[in-house]
Formats: sequence, structure tokens, C-alpha cells
Amino acid sequence: MKNGKVIFFDTTLRDGEQCPGASMNLRQKLEVARQLEKLGVDVIEAGFPVASEGDFESVSTIARTVKKCRVAGLARCTEQDIRKAAAAVAPAGDRARIHVFLATSPLHREFKLKMSKEEVLARAVEGVKLAKSLVEDVEFSAEDASRTELDFLAQVVEAVIDAGATTVNLPDTVGFTTPGEYAAMIAYMREHVRNIEKCILSVHCHNDIGLAVANSLAAVQAGARQVEGTINGIGERAGNVAIEEVAMALTTRPEALGFAKGENPHNLNTREIVRTSRVVSRMSGMMVQRSKAIVGENAFAHSSGIHQHGILAKRETYEVINPADVGWGATELPLTKHSGRAAVKARLERLGHTLSNDELTHVFERFKKVGDSKKFVYDDDLASLVNDSLDTRNGVWKMHQIQFVAGSAACPTATVTLEKEGKKFTDSAIGNGPVNACFKAIDRITRSKGSLVDFNVHATSCGQDALGEVSVKVQFCEHERPVSGKGAATDIIEASARAYLNALNRHLTLSSIKA
Repeated sequence: MKNGKVIFFDTTLRDGEQCPGASMNLRQKLEVARQLEKLGVDVIEAGFPVASEGDFESVSTIARTVKKCRVAGLARCTEQDIRKAAAAVAPAGDRARIHVFLATSPLHREFKLKMSKEEVLARAVEGVKLAKSLVEDVEFSAEDASRTELDFLAQVVEAVIDAGATTVNLPDTVGFTTPGEYAAMIAYMREHVRNIEKCILSVHCHNDIGLAVANSLAAVQAGARQVEGTINGIGERAGNVAIEEVAMALTTRPEALGFAKGENPHNLNTREIVRTSRVVSRMSGMMVQRSKAIVGENAFAHSSGIHQHGILAKRETYEVINPADVGWGATELPLTKHSGRAAVKARLERLGHTLSNDELTHVFERFKKVGDSKKFVYDDDLASLVNDSLDTRNGVWKMHQIQFVAGSAACPTATVTLEKEGKKFTDSAIGNGPVNACFKAIDRITRSKGSLVDFNVHATSCGQDALGEVSVKVQFCEHERPVSGKGAATDIIEASARAYLNALNRHLTLSSIKA
């Protein structure tokens, strides 16, 4: 079992989406799934089908859309969950996987499940057997495995393999363990589980104390052959292990991690990493910190004169990874307002966006308007426009027009016109600045009240006419998580209003799904 490549199980669309403010609609999830397929992940966990009709539809649509990756649906060890997951992943055919889970640690047994060891063992076996009767590929996860007694964990692992599990996942659910402990746990399973060679051992690490990558690599060294994680490391609390970081550690140091010299330890197309990172960031609304390893804007930036001299003399002096190997490189020639629909479509496809004719028409209209106000439309400008345009088009409320007055001697005032179901609604508001005035005008029209939690703005490209992209997190209900929104325009005030409206539309969509 130790031999063979590392399988990458991507849970960006399930565990990653549970990150506060990172919810995605169906179109956004499809964009991410298509890009994950280009990246070459082995398994896409597309969602938790029983959670809502929206989740079920997302899993089912992704199972129908992707053609190479396995598609997994998450389920608790209950008949309702498992049958719902089976129905959702059915369009994937022989690439369908049901991922069942049950907590095994003393804490979870006593306080969450209120079940004995014997009851947990019986429930796990029962769940795996039912899933196995519906699909061939079954994964079992022992939730909170890293805080479970090793002898009991081994007993559970052996029993679920006998019941038909082909992959067994031992998660560090709360980011509690250390590399040495985690490697020892994997080694214990390999030594004490009679039928361990009949399954692939998997690991799923969280980053609560910053050890997710180290723990995952230690587990691989000990014999695990599936790593579960997310792009950009998004996820609940401090996030999941970042797939791109584990992948490049394996690519850069294969011999140190137990692979033969010259051996390719995984199936990922690493040149798609940066593109995938950007697609996930835009679709989820979660910005990538500049200093993030591999995909952050500063990952390959060298400001020190000594470093710069070394890089110029020999790249390897200060870079252990060639930036081109993960997708960093020169941007293609920018488009202009004279570029045609076919050129825009071709560039969008290269950026990882597959649009319907109607969606392309809408994006092309925004492209032309932006092209009138700036000389060049760069790739990053175009990618921002896609998310902004389609979210606006598909939202409950649509931006029609915005006007504002501001200045050191003027009272900041905004007049906003929104459209809903073909009808236009206009209102004005005064704020402590033009952005605040726009938000208040939107609140008046939509009869909502949002509280701004976070606000970020950056230029998507270079030059004084750069497209501004605004990211916001807004809380619309006191006891609900904030939702994120993004907006793009050459005017920062307009971009801010679009971002706020995007967040409001996400809130309304999520509220309707829950209802």
C-alpha cells in the first residue's frame, strides 16, 4: 500500500465552502469543478447532498459535468444521508464515491454522539455496508481520529475495510496532532490492522496550530496515499491543508518524502496551480494573502539586493521552485475595446471560464463598457469581470445605475437604481462617505440592513486606469455568518456598491435555500 502515487482528494467545494463568507452558487461551483479537473485532482468532494436541495443539485450537476475525476458526496452513517448521496453522485457512473463519516474519539462519543464504542463500531459497519450496496467506491472517515484511542481506531478501521470501504480516512479534525504523532498513528494502523493492504489510507488535516502541511507530509512518509485538502487552504477556522503546498513539497523533495529519484509522486498538472488558486479565490470571495506559499503575490518576489543578484546569476540560489512550474509567467497581450467576441471567449476559456452563449453576451457587454474607460483589458481584469457580471446577472437584485456626490465640502450622497424582476427601484441616502451612502441607498431599496465586517480593494492590473476589485464581508442577520461579495469596475465607488449588492444577493439566495 505504501507504493504508488499520492491521490489528491479536493474538498474545496465541501469543507472549503464551510469557511465563513465562502459560500458559492451553482455556477461558481461548476467553474471551480472544471478548473479542478484541469488541475488533475483525483477526487472532487462536491458537497454534502443531504444538507440542502442546493447542495444536492450542485453534487449532481458536478457529477454530470466532470469526466475524469471521481466525484464524492459526503454522508453521515445514516440511511437517509447515504441514499441521498448515492442519488446525487449517480451521474458520475463508475467514478461515483460515497464518503461516510462517524466520530470515534472519546470526546465525540460521550458528548456529541452519546454512544458506546460498540455502538459506534456497529453504526460505522452498517453505514459502509449500505453505501457499498449502492456504489463500488466507498470511503469511511473516522472523525477526530487523531484524538481516538489507537487500539479502538484500529478496530474500527479493520471492521469498515471488511464491510467494503476502499479508502479509510483518519482526519486530524481539529488540527490537534503533531507530525510525529500523526506518522506514528499511520504506522500503528499499518502494523495492527490485519486487512490494511485492502484499502488506501487517507489523511485530512486542519491548520489550527499551523501544522496541516507538516502533518500531511509526515503521514505520507508513514504510508498514507491519499491527502484531502483545499485550494488556497480555505476551510473552517484556520482552514484545511493547502493542496498546492503539499503537491509542491512532494514535487520538490520526492526523495526526502519516500519516493524514488525522478519519480512523479502525484497526478497534478502543477502549471495549473496559480490559475486554480485565482479561480477559487474569485468564486469563493476569499482573497489569497500576499505572502501565501506557492500562490501568493509575494511568493516569488525578491526585494533584497543580495537576493536579486543571486537570482539573476542563478535562479536556484534563492528559489527552490521555478515559478513557471506552478503557472506564474508573463500575461498574454491584453485585449482592447476593439477586441471581438471570439477573442474574449477564447481568452476566457484559457483563463478557465466556460460560459454559455447568454453568459458570454452579458460579460462581453461589460467588457465593452470597461474597454471604453481604459486602454487595455488585462487577463486579471477580465477574470474579475466574469465573476462580477454573472453574479449581478443571476442575482435577485441587479445594478442598473449609480450616482454619487462627495468632497471635502460636500455632504456624501448616493442615488442608486436597482432592478428586480424587470422593475426599477430608485432611492437616495446620505452617508459618512460615498461608499457608505451607496450601501445605505441599497439597504433602503432592498429593505435590508447589512453590517460591514471587512472591506478590501486592490487593482487587478497595472496603470492608473486599472480595474478596481472590491471584496467585502457583510453580516445581514445577527446570528448568521457574514457573506462575502466582490465587485469590479474602473470606479472604486461603483465596484464597492457592486460588491455589497453581490453579498446581499448571496445572503438572499442562501436564505431561500435554507427556507
